[in-house]
Amino acid sequence: MTIYFENLQTGMTAQSVRTVTERDIIDFARVSGDHNPIHLNEAYAATTPFKERIAHGILIASYISALVASELPGPGAIYVGQTLSFRRPVKIGDEVTTKVEITSLDASKARAVLNCTCSVRGKAVLTGEATIMVPRRFDAQG
Repeated sequence: MTIYFENLQTGMTAQSVRTVTERDIIDFARVSGDHNPIHLNEAYAATTPFKERIAHGILIASYISALVASELPGPGAIYVGQTLSFRRPVKIGDEVTTKVEITSLDASKARAVLNCTCSVRGKAVLTGEATIMVPRRFDAQG
């Protein structure tokens, strides 16, 4: 269900939890074309500082997009911008908690700015800020 711009308030939050699977990583590599061996090759990954395969950072960032599209503000919301800072690796089997919080609203443009955090075991693995164009109630009703 869409939350229209007129119903948004700073401080509103949404959260989701998802466990990263090997299938997620393989499917993301196939769809994106990113076949970096750090994501797909256990022998290669063992030679890196991570010592094992890690998820694509952009796969984890896509959890933010999913939360924006499904919950806050929901269907009809359009990404205008996103900053990302990758803090820690995410490994197969990690449970990622994604949280977005509205930090500011621009009524003249019907845009919301959201603080975005993905965390594993309480530690941020990805942080950023999203700018979202939000449908107005009067636009939806004519």
